[in-house]
Amino acid sequence: MSRNGLYAVIAILLIAVVGFGIYSYQQQQAQPSLEVKVDENGISIDGNG
Repeated sequence: MSRNGLYAVIAILLIAVVGFGIYSYQQQQAQPSLEVKVDENGISIDGNG
């Protein structure tokens, strides 16, 4: 394999990894979450969904 071909394969893999990272971050942020705290002030519920 020539050096240019090797650079092309590395670039494609790098783009795929960055794209998957962005996709998984967006999916994680889109999930509704619920937080329940019990402390000396009582019970508090915080959620975004």
